[in-house]
Amino acid sequence: MLQATHQFYMYMWTLPTARCSFGGRFYSLEDTWHPDLGEPFGVMHCVQCYCETQRGRKSKVLGKVSCKNVKRDCPEPSCDDPVLLPGQCCKTCSKGEVDRKQAEAVFDGFEYFQEKEKEDDLHKSYNDRSYLSSEDISSGESRTDFVAVLTGVTGSWLPSSSGVARARFSLTRTSLTFSITYQRIGRPSRVAFLDSDGNTAFEYKTPKRDSDMICGVWKNLPQSHVRQLQAEQLRVTMTTATGRREQIEGKIIKHRALFAETFSSTLTSEKEHSGMGGIAMLTLSDTENNLHFILILQGLIQHRQRDSPLVPIRVRLQYSQHVLREIHANVTAYDPDFAEVLTDLNSRELFWLSRGQLVIAVETEGPDPRHISGFITGRKSCDTIQSVMSSGDALTPGKTGGVGSAFFHLHDNGTLDYQIAGLSSEVVGLTIELKPRRRSKRSVLYDLAPEFDRPSGRATGSWSRLEARHIHMLLQNELFINVATAHSQEGELRGQIRGLLYSGLEAPRHEIPIPLAGQFVAPPVLTSAGGHAWVSVDERCHLHYEIVVAGLNKADDLTVSAHLHGFAEIGELGESSTNHKRLLTGFYGSQAQGVLKDISVELLRHLDRGTAFIQVSTKVNTRGEIRGRVHVPNNCEFGTRGEVEVAEFDGLFVHDPEELKKDPHTCFFESQHHAHGSLWTPNYNNCFTCSCQKRTVICDPVICPVLTCSRTIQPEYKCCPVCLERKDPKNMKTPERLDEHPEGCYFEGDQKMHAPGSTWHPFVPPFGYIKCALCTCKGATGEVHCEKVTCPALTCSRPVRRSPSDCCKECPEEDKPLLVHADMMQADGTRHCKFGKNFYQNSDNWHPRVPLMGEMKCITCWCDHGVTKCQRKQCPVLTCSNITRREGMCCPECQGDKHTQTYTLLPHAP
Repeated sequence: MLQATHQFYMYMWTLPTARCSFGGRFYSLEDTWHPDLGEPFGVMHCVQCYCETQRGRKSKVLGKVSCKNVKRDCPEPSCDDPVLLPGQCCKTCSKGEVDRKQAEAVFDGFEYFQEKEKEDDLHKSYNDRSYLSSEDISSGESRTDFVAVLTGVTGSWLPSSSGVARARFSLTRTSLTFSITYQRIGRPSRVAFLDSDGNTAFEYKTPKRDSDMICGVWKNLPQSHVRQLQAEQLRVTMTTATGRREQIEGKIIKHRALFAETFSSTLTSEKEHSGMGGIAMLTLSDTENNLHFILILQGLIQHRQRDSPLVPIRVRLQYSQHVLREIHANVTAYDPDFAEVLTDLNSRELFWLSRGQLVIAVETEGPDPRHISGFITGRKSCDTIQSVMSSGDALTPGKTGGVGSAFFHLHDNGTLDYQIAGLSSEVVGLTIELKPRRRSKRSVLYDLAPEFDRPSGRATGSWSRLEARHIHMLLQNELFINVATAHSQEGELRGQIRGLLYSGLEAPRHEIPIPLAGQFVAPPVLTSAGGHAWVSVDERCHLHYEIVVAGLNKADDLTVSAHLHGFAEIGELGESSTNHKRLLTGFYGSQAQGVLKDISVELLRHLDRGTAFIQVSTKVNTRGEIRGRVHVPNNCEFGTRGEVEVAEFDGLFVHDPEELKKDPHTCFFESQHHAHGSLWTPNYNNCFTCSCQKRTVICDPVICPVLTCSRTIQPEYKCCPVCLERKDPKNMKTPERLDEHPEGCYFEGDQKMHAPGSTWHPFVPPFGYIKCALCTCKGATGEVHCEKVTCPALTCSRPVRRSPSDCCKECPEEDKPLLVHADMMQADGTRHCKFGKNFYQNSDNWHPRVPLMGEMKCITCWCDHGVTKCQRKQCPVLTCSNITRREGMCCPECQGDKHTQTYTLLPHAP
C-alpha cells in the first residue's frame, strides 16, 4: 500500500539506462505523468513528474525524475463560480459554453466506437472477461517479434548451401526466444548471433534431436545488443558439424506481418549450392476467404539483374503441380519483398490449405529463370498451445474450485492432437467453441465428449477435420474449451486456447501439464481460479517448473497488488510436509517459471513417489488457492549434483558494480545499486529488510518471533532479542554459541547466515515476512527447519484477525483478559513506526505529509505494532448528477441546493 509513497519520500531514481522508474512503472525520457502513490493516497493530480535527461560520467545519458506542484499554474477560470471536479487539480467552469463545446468535440470522436459497441454487444449476464484476442496483451507481458531468412552464404570459402531456414524471435524484457525451422540442410550444431561488427554476441549449441525445429533462449541481453536488435543490426548464422560443413546466414528484422501470421511456407530451390530461398507469411481475412501473403526473398535476384531497376517475377498457387492462381509482378533488386492478396478462395482451395497441400512458388521471368517453392502449413513455433479451464472464466462465472487442463499439437496436415486432464466425473459436455454472440447461441465447432474417459477425468484424441478458418482462429487465440457438468449445463468451466511463449523448458512442448485446482487443496477451497504446471528434474537433480494460472478474481487480486497473483511453492503431501516445503517464486501476471537447485533428498524422493504437490497461494488464500499432485520420476537419491552451468543460470544476481549498472532489473537505493532478487538491511533502520524486485525496492519491518524463555538478551546490531539460556527441548531452543558450530545455517529466503538454534520468521520476496511460519537453525546439522505457527486456543466467542497479514486470530480488545505481571514481562515490547523522516509510537495517529503537497488531511495514518497503516476518509455515495468538491473538503458533494442532496448511505424518510 505504502510502497510508492515510500519511494516518493526516499528517492528520485537515477537509472543507468536512459529512462526513469517511479512507483514500479517506467517512463521514457521527457515523459510526464501524475504520480500514483497507491491506496489510500491515489493519483496526485496536482503533482506532475517529468523524466528529464541528464549527463553522467563519460557523458552517459541518464534519466532522472523530478516532480513539482502544478496547482499554482492553473489558469484563472472565466466564470464567477468555478467548481473542482473529482480527479482534477484545477477548477473549471461547470456551465461555460467553451467547456461544453470542448466536451462535445471530444465525445464526437467516440461515436463510431459507441455504435460499434452496440452492434457487438453481448448478453450482459454472462462473463466475457476471458475473451482476449492476441492484441489484448498487458504491458507487463509486452513482446516484440522479429524474423530472419537464412540462406547459403555467398562469397565465403565454403561452398554455398542449398539450405533455407526461417527463424522467428520474440523479445520479452531482456530475453530473446527463438524458433527455427530448416530445410535442405543437415541438423545444425550451433546457432550464433553476430553483432554489428560481425563478432559473436551469443552462441547456442543445438541439442541432438531428430527434429527440424530448433528452440532456444538468449537470456539477459545487454542493452547494447537490445538496441542493435531493435535497429536491425544483428545477424544469425547456423552451421552444421557432420558431413559436408554448411553454413547459412540471415539478418534479423522486424516485420508488420508477424503479428497476424497464421500460415507460413519456407521456399527452397532444387538446385545444389543455390544460396537462395525465402519465406511466405500468410493469413486469412477475418470475415472473407481472402488469403493475404508477404514474401521475403533472398538470393533469388542474380548480380547481373541488380543493374535493372525492376525484376519481373511470377507467383503461383499450386496443388499437385496444377496452377490454381498466378500473379505477375515486378520487384526491385534491393528490396525483393512482395505482398499481395488472393481473393475469394473457393472451398477446395480452403480444404487443401487446411491439409497443408497447397504450394506457393516464385519464379523470375526471363531466359534463365530461377525458381523456389514450398508447402503452406499452419505457423510453426516452439510455443505451446494450451488452455486452463476455470470457473472464473465460465460464461456465468462461479467459484467451484474445479479445473481443466488442455494441451494441443497442430500437425502440418491440419490434424489437431489434444490431451485434456483434471476434469471431474460429473462432466456431461466437452466442446471446442467460438466466442458466442449470445449466451443462448454458443458456437460449437467440435464435440470432445465421446473421447472423455470418466474414471480418469481425461480426454485424448485428434481432430482431423479442422478447416482453414479454424486453424487461423486457433493460432490467433480465438477458440475456447467449454466444460459442462450436471450442475451447470451451459458450462461450469471455460478456458481460452492460447499460445504459451517458449521459455526454455522443454516439458511444455511434449508433456501434459499437472492440473492445479482449489479442490485439491487441504481443506478444499471454492475458488474461481485454476491452473496447470509443468515440472521436470534434470540430470543435476535441479527442478524446472512453469506455471500458468487463470480465473483469479480481479477484485480479490487487488488486495495483493495491481497484477500480483501470488507465490508458488512445492512440498510433500501430508501433515509432515512443512519441513520439506520450498518456495518456488513470487510472480506477477498469469504465469511463472524458474529453476530450483538445492532440493532436499526427502523432497526429491516424494517427487519420485508422486507424493509431492505444487501449490499457488494468494493474499486471499494464504494457505493455498490451487494445488496439484506432482509425480516426477528421478534417480536423485543422493540429492542435487554439482552446480548449474552459467548458461543455464538466469543471471539474477550480478555482483560486479559495473555489471549491476548495466542490468535493467537493478534497483538504486541509498546511493547503491542492488541486483534483482537481492536482500539487504537499509542504513536508515536495521529493523527493516529490503528486497529488489525488478527495479522496485520493497522494505518490510522485521517481525521478531515470540520467545518462550524467561531471560532474553538484545545482541548488538541485531533487531530481535534472543534467549539467554536453554529451554526444554519441546520448546524453542536457545541460540547456541556461534563458535561451537561456526557453520551456522544459510537460509535462501533472506540470504543470511543464522546462528545455530536461532529462530526467525522467513522472509519471502516480494511478500515480506511470513508470520504463519517459524524457521529454526539446527546447530548440529546446519539444516533449516520451518514449521507452521501453532495458534493459541482462544476463550472468546468471536475471534478476529487484526490484520489480513496476521497468521492467528485474536480476541477483540473488550474480550481480552488482562495480562498478569509475568505475562507482561515476557510480552514483546511495542515497536515504533517510521514514516518519512518521523518516528511514531504504537497507536499514534497522524495526517501524513507528502512532498510538494503538504499535509494530507483526508488521510489518517496510525502505527500498529511497528507497521504503518493509512486510510482515506470514507465518503458517502452521491446520487445527484452535478458533483463537485469544495476546496479544503475531503468528500465531494452535490452542487446546488444542499437540501436536495441524497446519499445512498442514508435511509429514506418514511
